Amino acid sequence: MSNRVSVHNPNACYNGYTLFAESYEHPEKSPDGTGTVYLIDMEGQPVHRWEVETALQSHCRLLPNGNLLYPTRDRSDIEQAGLRELDPDGEVVWSFHCRIDHDYQVLEGDHMLLHTIRDSMTPTIGPELKRNPYIVEIDRKKNLHWEWDGADHYDDLREHLPDDEWEYVAHRIESEYPFDWAHNNTLEVIPENETAKIERERGGPVRFEPGNIVFSYRSIDVIGVIDYPSGEIVWAWGPDELDGQHLPHVLENGNLLIFDNGAERGYSRVIELDPLTEEIVWEYTGSPKSSFYSPFISGARRLPNGNTLICEGSERRLFEVTSDGEIVWDFVSPFAETGSLGTVYRCQRYSPEYVEPLLESI
Repeated sequence: MSNRVSVHNPNACYNGYTLFAESYEHPEKSPDGTGTVYLIDMEGQPVHRWEVETALQSHCRLLPNGNLLYPTRDRSDIEQAGLRELDPDGEVVWSFHCRIDHDYQVLEGDHMLLHTIRDSMTPTIGPELKRNPYIVEIDRKKNLHWEWDGADHYDDLREHLPDDEWEYVAHRIESEYPFDWAHNNTLEVIPENETAKIERERGGPVRFEPGNIVFSYRSIDVIGVIDYPSGEIVWAWGPDELDGQHLPHVLENGNLLIFDNGAERGYSRVIELDPLTEEIVWEYTGSPKSSFYSPFISGARRLPNGNTLICEGSERRLFEVTSDGEIVWDFVSPFAETGSLGTVYRCQRYSPEYVEPLLESI
């Protein structure tokens, strides 16, 4: 066992390579003037790395051809802000300039969905300047195909939340988050799933239709679904259960997996929610509960073998648990350096087959 990986049960893990990076606001303050994205093996050893010279939000994606997509941070220098694609040698082969914020998705074909932010006067939400979530769909030639402004759908939320929860939301915006009222941290496209099949069979609206978009308004403890392409919010949930959540997304079984940070609760948990009954059907917490706590950033992904890969972002800890809550892989990044924020926003696990084109090119 390496000093990077404290637990590794190869018979119970989903074997592969894990992609992650610490976040950098000003990489020029690091010793070599760059921030680093790592791809590590199950022993925590880097098999490849990319050096970047801009701000770096540690939500990166490895493309099938071995290239890397990485975003700058939401608070980046506007002149440098956006999404970049690097080849295995670290050369920029494509970029898109925007105020990218927290999340993006690569769609089939050459389209992408990017979550960005824009500031505007929005009297329907309240007086003075507001920061609003803004989603754009672009292609590789940088043509704009679709856009969505959260400010235009503020009233949709009220339709899907009970009166007491809406009262909580309104008070939260007025008293705590009058500017960054939503702070959306998620843009996840819904895949084929069992909940959508059930909704079709019932003959009602299919809110969890593949292609619709899941969002996460951290400021007001709300997650929801945007109908694509109409833009209407068709489902919302959370104020009585969530606490500063990140990365809700729909699984193949139709449930939502959510990293519930517990910013005010004092401990984190990963939950699986049945959206039809709005019941929590699976939960992971630490033992004791306070031993697992990231009050901000973080996320969790369900792996192909049924395990869950968790990023405890404020601790730079990545670990894998079984459905019974057993930790079968546990890694803490040793790569912290001057210039980074010392946190990991998200991580991704890839199969050996998926990573093969990259490894063959280096």
